[in-house]
Amino acid sequence: MEAAVTIVALLATVVAVSAMADKLRLSPPLVLIVVGIIGSYLSFVKDVELTADIVLIGLLPPLLYAAAIRTSLVDFNTNRRPIALLSVGLVLFTTVCIGFLAAALLDISLAAGFALGAVVAPPDAVAATAIARRVGLPRRVVTILEGESLVNDATAIVTLRTSIAAISGTVSVWQVGGGFAVSAIGGVLIGLAVAFVVGRIRRRIQDELTDVAVSLLTPWIAYLPAEEIKVPGIDSHPSGVLAVVVAGIILGHKSPILQSGSSRLFERTNWATISYVLENAVFLLIGLQIRTIVDDAGSSDLGTGRIVGACVAVLVAVIVLRFVWVFPSTYLPRLLPKVAASEPRPEPRTIALVAWTGMRGVVTLAAVFLLPEDTPQREVLVLIAFVVTVGTLMIQGLSIPTLVRWLKVPGPDRHEDHLQEATVFRAVTDAGMKYLDQEVEGTVSDAVMHRLRERATDRTNAVWERLGGLETPSAQYSRLRAAMLRNEREELLRIRALGTVDQSILARIMNGLDVEESILDRMYEQETTADRAEDLRPTYDNDGACEHLAAASEVPDPKTPSGCEECLRDGTEWVHLRLCMTCGHVGCCDSSTNKHATAHFQEAGHAVMRSFEAGEAWRWCFVDEVTG
Repeated sequence: MEAAVTIVALLATVVAVSAMADKLRLSPPLVLIVVGIIGSYLSFVKDVELTADIVLIGLLPPLLYAAAIRTSLVDFNTNRRPIALLSVGLVLFTTVCIGFLAAALLDISLAAGFALGAVVAPPDAVAATAIARRVGLPRRVVTILEGESLVNDATAIVTLRTSIAAISGTVSVWQVGGGFAVSAIGGVLIGLAVAFVVGRIRRRIQDELTDVAVSLLTPWIAYLPAEEIKVPGIDSHPSGVLAVVVAGIILGHKSPILQSGSSRLFERTNWATISYVLENAVFLLIGLQIRTIVDDAGSSDLGTGRIVGACVAVLVAVIVLRFVWVFPSTYLPRLLPKVAASEPRPEPRTIALVAWTGMRGVVTLAAVFLLPEDTPQREVLVLIAFVVTVGTLMIQGLSIPTLVRWLKVPGPDRHEDHLQEATVFRAVTDAGMKYLDQEVEGTVSDAVMHRLRERATDRTNAVWERLGGLETPSAQYSRLRAAMLRNEREELLRIRALGTVDQSILARIMNGLDVEESILDRMYEQETTADRAEDLRPTYDNDGACEHLAAASEVPDPKTPSGCEECLRDGTEWVHLRLCMTCGHVGCCDSSTNKHATAHFQEAGHAVMRSFEAGEAWRWCFVDEVTG
């Protein structure tokens, strides 16, 4: 009963503090750490021991898998070089440098120093995702940070186990190299095998609940076998972390052909809930360890000043070493003509942001508990790991929003997002229309055909409408239909209270209302660049991809600056305005009833239009159907 009460209290605290932090526009991970630190010194708060097994077996597999299934395989592959340089190169570089520093400061063996280096080297997937997304970092930065934090744990744990073996004996070069090879190759192979087997099973599952249950088991199906397989002569095993990551990325990539739409919705909802609880619980648990760790470090024969000095030195070194590695590893490969031709040179401000975003997390604390009890100055090493974890989360996590504003790094731009979304919707809608024309035309009534075409067109227009700042027809529809559903649900509840209709029938009707409510188009979008004092929109650059856009560089004077030329003439209404880049004609967009901008292109043949809305600079080519 005591354990159950403790778990309930932890979860209740996590939910309450996270909700409060969101309401106050604070970072929940950082607030939870502070609450945990305070709680560790309160007498009525039970001691919660964060052991290596709890983290590495209970928390890490589901957290990694939840992050992996959301990771784009295409983006991961596109950024594989920077991800590899950070997740492998930077981890080994940090391990070696911190190893020498710790050995000099604490009078411990180099092997023990390398063990500490491996512990503090990997930034944490949870910390990177929770903070980087919240402050609205550029998507490529988030992709690189997530990819790094998904893979670097495997590098760090293998390095740590090698260092632990060296503490009590000797380790040959063959064992070190063989251990890394077995860990990396074995982890990838097991992840591929699990993805293949689980994918074949899920392809044959028709029930959504069964499919989601298999998804919940998958992280441990990948992790546990990898950790149990031993390779004779090398004393190593495949990386369970890599197995989980590989299986998650592949299954997430294949989900559109393995699962039904409802199964994917159920899976996303379940994993979002699990991630929310576990991610936030991890930060609270980190804070709750402080009193025990400090008390244990107090028994060391090293003086307080020396311990504090070592903690500060390692924390500063971890932050500085990331800068020392990131800038050269970014720009030196671009001295090669092949790399320079295929990858644009990133701006220094973006690289500085990547270098600063290196928060440590629960893996660092879990890894340090793997150190044997007889490791020299073990209690001090545990304290240093805690200081690095909390220090990076506090120093870097709190300062990232300020740094983003100071560097003026543009995050994902919602207008560009809508442009890309509308372009894709246009392509997929055309495919659907082509099917209607070739396969369905003449087999159903005109009313059904009109309804099918109207719904497909409305879906695309709704995206174009969101480029403006006013409430659009789609937003009005969503708002009013939601109000209708509320009234319908109230009537359904009145009928239920009468007890005159079978409850199973009422339940089916309620489910239908719930499904419709869940698929209503959002009336308002969530800002992707959070905590911004100003809108840092990137400029649009066609880069020569379309000759029409390249030629339409000068903006002509609008013929009718006050609105759509035809709408002003006919007394009709428009939603958004577009400016012809050839003659200055102002017309309304396709989300308006009369679509005068498109009509002008069809009549005059002028290929390029520009948004005529305040604060928007994007252009559209009717001929090549691209934006710029």
